[in-house]
Amino acid sequence: MENNMIQNQGYKAKLEEINRLADAIEQQRSNLQETAALDAGFPVKITGIEVDLAVDHLRTIKEEISWVENGKPYGTVATIFAYDAPTVVLAKLGGSALLTGNRLRFGVSSQTPKTAAILAEICQSFKTIEPMIGLDNREFGKRCVEDNDVRVLFISGASAVGEIYRKQHRSFDKLFFAGPGGMPAAIVFKDADVQAASRFIARRAFINAGQYCTTLKKVYIHRSIYEAVREKILDTVQDMKVGDPFDPDIEIGPILVERTRKIVENALEKCQPANLITGSINEHVIHPLVLETQKTRIPDLELFGPFLLLKPFDDSDQAVSELVQTRYGFLLAFFGILISGTLTSPDLVIKGWIAGFLGLFLAYAITVSIVRPLLGMAGLLDRLAAEGVTFEQHFSIAPNTVPSMKSLFT
Repeated sequence: MENNMIQNQGYKAKLEEINRLADAIEQQRSNLQETAALDAGFPVKITGIEVDLAVDHLRTIKEEISWVENGKPYGTVATIFAYDAPTVVLAKLGGSALLTGNRLRFGVSSQTPKTAAILAEICQSFKTIEPMIGLDNREFGKRCVEDNDVRVLFISGASAVGEIYRKQHRSFDKLFFAGPGGMPAAIVFKDADVQAASRFIARRAFINAGQYCTTLKKVYIHRSIYEAVREKILDTVQDMKVGDPFDPDIEIGPILVERTRKIVENALEKCQPANLITGSINEHVIHPLVLETQKTRIPDLELFGPFLLLKPFDDSDQAVSELVQTRYGFLLAFFGILISGTLTSPDLVIKGWIAGFLGLFLAYAITVSIVRPLLGMAGLLDRLAAEGVTFEQHFSIAPNTVPSMKSLFT
């Protein structure tokens, strides 16, 4: 029946093209690993997982046909790939464009010129995928604003970048922005599973040296379990292998993007007098930085890189109140039972659940079709778990504490 639907709806040829894109990416796996290591210091282990995710996504994209079969193409979808996970984004946006009859036009971060060349080679035989390599990203964005054929723009970067395009939103039918999101947070309540919370937090904070916009940057931990969680986070972090990105066992390579190093150095300065528990900066090599503060309010930063700040709390409402005092939307992970009243704060529901979890969905899932959200950074973590980098997340929600997702939109 499924095959009949695919045939009847005219998707057979589109799926063949999408599988051809998957083949092209797969054939360039080793080259993508090499160029990511040379451009940004990304470990071949991490880039290999990204490539596998991209290929898996394209191979199973027929699952999305029911979402788009009655839709109409927008026209041209434009994007600038960030320097992290560009192959995953190509698979999502390129696969969706091929499935829905749209055209994809993309630029690539100036931080990854070698990777850009490989991506252009991958796409050269696809008439509806148009790489714009070597063009300054500001000029690329300007042209997108001025080109009436560009109906959808997907952009990522710092909030200042998002603000520039927000002012031009009338130039597009849809405008998606995925940014670093301030300091993605976790909150650990007193009845949380210490082992599960600690491993998840450490892995989520430092995967690929914290160079994804969903990596955690600050953690509020109930004081009754603070020492236990702190100790286990440190144990996990100290087991992480830092070094040559071409070594297949290395999890964290050198930080070759100067802007990211400066962001991390600035965060260390801004977060004083927090104590540095572990980690160090030695030119390009940054061992995971874990800091702690007892009473000082955590600064409201937009942060990228291998940085995690821990803070104990006694009162859940007070911790939540501090958590939502931010200019940015953020991703929120939580552990333990949410006590009635704790997360009923409208600010936390709106900023944490919509800007956080939906922000993750928008950043890595929504294109011109509705794409499966688990193939974003959450999916990358799942794949790492399958590779032996294990973690768990255990939490439960007290009844009537958080509204259903449906109720947020109706």
